[in-house]
Amino acid sequence: MDLKLFEDLIALARTQSFVRAAEMRHVTHPAFGRRIRALEVWAGAPLVERNRTPVQLTPEGEVMLKTAERTVESVANARSQIQRHGTNQGMSLRIGTGRTLARTLVADWLARITHMPRSPLRGKAQIDIITGATSDLAAMLEQSKVDMLCCYEHRALSVPLNGHRYRHLTLSTEKLVPVSVADAQGKPRYSLIGASQATPLIAYGIGLSMERLLSEHFERNPLAGMNVFLRCDSADAVYEFVKKGLGVAWLPWSMVAADCQRRNMVVLGGRSDEVPFEVRLYRPRARQADVVEAVWAATEFAR
Repeated sequence: MDLKLFEDLIALARTQSFVRAAEMRHVTHPAFGRRIRALEVWAGAPLVERNRTPVQLTPEGEVMLKTAERTVESVANARSQIQRHGTNQGMSLRIGTGRTLARTLVADWLARITHMPRSPLRGKAQIDIITGATSDLAAMLEQSKVDMLCCYEHRALSVPLNGHRYRHLTLSTEKLVPVSVADAQGKPRYSLIGASQATPLIAYGIGLSMERLLSEHFERNPLAGMNVFLRCDSADAVYEFVKKGLGVAWLPWSMVAADCQRRNMVVLGGRSDEVPFEVRLYRPRARQADVVEAVWAATEFAR
């Protein structure tokens, strides 16, 4: 039995889609389907109800899923312990997060922990920041390839981690706010409503966390008078486009707060135009390396 087949089943159960699971596992859709078939042949029973949308597991599939989750987690933990025993005596901390979070709230959090008296990050500790898509990073946490996961939490993009095996802290509450560059008088160059012509919207790339947050927000709060002028998969680039006066964008408050205080940018609209969400830190419930436990305890203390 190849362990990757168990990982495939876990991905399929999480996404409820052969296409999305194949993308998560970085294989083609046909190849992923063949691997699930191979697991069913090995198990001796159908594991997936293919005629249902979204895809559901059969009762036998649910039994196999529980075994797969336990097995993958156990093997990953053993591998992690062996690697840590031989490298830096468990003083490496691996954090998975998004690119925008890495430069904003994660940087602030690590600075607070580092500057605490008797900080667990002083001395020999080494921090590795791994950025990527939340779904990929969640899989890495399950495979013990990262020690902690810092990500957004919102009904539009909840992280599908098993609450029995993982715990979380809320690091911060955050919000996306619509902003425009300010003119020489400190007034916004663009507005959300009442403009004589359509306001250019700087949007996020399809599938990004920010894009999913905004799509859900616009479904509930349709905005007239805005046209997508530019789309980009980098919040840092979107920020620069706004600064250069190319249009309006919804950006994290932590990213634009200083600009708004200096009147270089102006927040548009009101509370109903903001998109609030949480920033959460996840870790396994099982005992981890000393540095992970120490950083977690320091984070709980500092909240």
